[in-house]
Amino acid sequence: MSEVTVSQFAEVLKVPVDKLLTQLDEAGIKVGGANAIISEEAKMELLTHLRRSHGKDAAEQASAPRKITLQRKVQSEVKVAAAQGRARTVNVEVRSKRTYIKRDVLEEQSRAQTDELEKAQQAAEAARLAAEAEAQRLADLEARERAAEEARLKAAEEARRRTEEEAKRASEAEARAEAERARKAAAATAVRPPPRAPVVEDKTATRYGRSELHVSTDVSRRYKKKGRPQDTRRGGSKGNQSDAKHGFEMPTEPVKREVSVPETITVAELAQKMSVKGSEVIKALMNLGVMATINQVIDQDTAALVVEELGHTIKLVRGDVMEDDLQAGLAEGEEATTRPPVVTIMGHVDHGKTSLLDYIRAAKVAAGEAGGITQHIGAYHVTTPRGIVTFIDTPGHAAFTSMRARGAKATDIVVLVVAADDGVMPQTIEAINHARAAEVPIVVALNKIDKPEADAERVKNELVKHNVIPEEWGGDTMFVSVSAKVGTGVETLLETLLLQAEVLELKATANGPAAGVVLESSIEKGRGVVATVLVKRGTLRQGDIILAGQEYGRVRAMFDERGLATVTAGPSIPVQVLGLSAAPNAGDELLVVENERKAREVALYRQGKFRDVKLARTTQSAEEVFSQMQDAKAQTIQVLIKSDVKGSAEALKDALQKLSTSEVAVKVIGSNVGGITESDVNLASASDARIIAFNVRADATARGMIKDQGIDVRYYSIIYEAIDDVRAALSGMLSPEVRDQIVGTAQVRDVFRSSKFGQVAGCLVIDGFVKRNNPIRVLRDNVVIFEGALESLRRFKDDVAEVRSGTECGIAVKNYNDVRAGDQIECYERVVVTRTL
Repeated sequence: MSEVTVSQFAEVLKVPVDKLLTQLDEAGIKVGGANAIISEEAKMELLTHLRRSHGKDAAEQASAPRKITLQRKVQSEVKVAAAQGRARTVNVEVRSKRTYIKRDVLEEQSRAQTDELEKAQQAAEAARLAAEAEAQRLADLEARERAAEEARLKAAEEARRRTEEEAKRASEAEARAEAERARKAAAATAVRPPPRAPVVEDKTATRYGRSELHVSTDVSRRYKKKGRPQDTRRGGSKGNQSDAKHGFEMPTEPVKREVSVPETITVAELAQKMSVKGSEVIKALMNLGVMATINQVIDQDTAALVVEELGHTIKLVRGDVMEDDLQAGLAEGEEATTRPPVVTIMGHVDHGKTSLLDYIRAAKVAAGEAGGITQHIGAYHVTTPRGIVTFIDTPGHAAFTSMRARGAKATDIVVLVVAADDGVMPQTIEAINHARAAEVPIVVALNKIDKPEADAERVKNELVKHNVIPEEWGGDTMFVSVSAKVGTGVETLLETLLLQAEVLELKATANGPAAGVVLESSIEKGRGVVATVLVKRGTLRQGDIILAGQEYGRVRAMFDERGLATVTAGPSIPVQVLGLSAAPNAGDELLVVENERKAREVALYRQGKFRDVKLARTTQSAEEVFSQMQDAKAQTIQVLIKSDVKGSAEALKDALQKLSTSEVAVKVIGSNVGGITESDVNLASASDARIIAFNVRADATARGMIKDQGIDVRYYSIIYEAIDDVRAALSGMLSPEVRDQIVGTAQVRDVFRSSKFGQVAGCLVIDGFVKRNNPIRVLRDNVVIFEGALESLRRFKDDVAEVRSGTECGIAVKNYNDVRAGDQIECYERVVVTRTL
């Protein structure tokens, strides 16, 4: 190393030369001055001396007083005017006192206050738990006393009932003995039949004012055979007692019943539960505006309104007992451990979401997307020095609203990517609303910060309007400036995400049955149903029996985001699962069940429940019937959608249905995943529909049928191109609009009489031009008083076809002779305008 002088060394250390000389002198190093050469040994001795002095300062600082009070005294003179005009000098002394406390002392006091507050909260919690325990004890004591009282009353009632039954049996036995004695006496003394006994009428008044007629016992005895004992079990004398009453009594008030209503119920079953006729229920439904038949299925809400309308009490019954049993069997029994955070990348289209994720993953995914925009939900997990982070990339196009909502629900942290050169856009606001609805924290990534036109302060001001306030402005949202192109700020973003995850304390059970959510599903040739799953808790293993929505199956294989096979997937890890019976809906919950039989039962139950609910919702109200009658007059386009994944089909269906108006409409007759098959072509041919193929193609058989039957099939790889084509087709079906365009105005100056034309108006064209063949209007005081045509247009004595502005002319109006001076003749033409959506 070359020799260095003291002044050069001071410049390198960025300290004054005098200070460096003082430090060298304190270290015992003798130098000749600022231009003297300093050796390496002198540098090391200076370093050792500075370290010792710094350690001494730290020790002195540790033993320094915790509080310092400074007093200041300032003396000054003030001149005061005396009474005789002389000035008198007064000495003024100002004393001030200021106390400084070390930050460590304040922090220690704050910690002490926090500990006291925690102790107070713990004491309050203990008192609350004691009060709850005492209340529970009193409730249990009261329940035991109530049960003992009920048992005592039940025993007393049972004793009373047994006494009454014994008395009743004794009276019946005495009556049978008396009847037997009378029969024997009559048989012993009888020589001839006894005379016919007269009928005795015993009229007993009832509570309704009518009388009941009873026949005496002797009438029935003459028809009995001699020697046969009377059958007291079938009536006998007991059945002919004069104190018998009629069995029916009219109710004095309406009977109110508690009607249990499941999620779906037919009209007939509802009428039976309320003990009314089916016509009464149908009448009540018609009063509510619902057209239904006796065997039609209605939903729970409609049934509840009918029950309340007929004066009964509703009891809602949940039909998903099987679902409750399934969830009860998945209770977490093991201790939860820390899991990786799930981060969703959201923002406006083309703001750099996928490019930012590409830089983190060191992969090129955006280049592979059609049009450079993401059209599927992608899930990836990356390993950082501080831990694993799982990323979910969502599309930014307006049609993928439901995809972004699902991503926000399945996430722990939302990274809102905003381009610093573009600012807040519609999908940015929508992403903010999704994150707030899911109640997850937001971390804003200001992307494209390397561009010259980037303005981070403007973007922050725009986000503040939507209540996204940066931390440096007093808010709770962390902002990170990044560049997905050059990688600026990416490490800071990862550090921020992991710091936010530590604050959230994310935990999940690593062992036990797995549970997760389906992010996307598709059908691939050679692989079958492929579902992208994010595991939320437990561990998903190859061979597990899984249940996803209405579908079930066994995990035949699992792959990570790079396409490599794996056998297990823990919490917050995304994988592709093969083996389901059909493609589940995006957003369905995935559960691991104990056996295939239970999975099949729950899946079939869910399918039946879905059909019943769908059938119940098809019940039409009167307004819907009339609206459908009106829609029948509108022109419709039948569409069959085939897509590569379930999420894209759902987004495309929602976007196309939103194009419908009162005049033209889009009717989606089918929406599914997979390539175009023979059945799809037959359905499109029968429905006269066009097929929209999104990232899929037709097989060989289907291509031949498409060519033979002339089916309109459109292939797309970018969603907004499909939407624009359907919008253009609907615009072409709109009837053109005819508009009146004013081309000129003439002012009537005087009126003349003509033997040939009758009344002729002398006019001055004040605006535009007047043509002979165009229709006209006559205006008086800016009010139209006549519409018609011109009979004659002359310039001096010559007939002309057109008169320009600033020119005088003579105008004869056909079939109108009341033109006056001061009127205006307005010339216009009808223009046909093509309408668009």
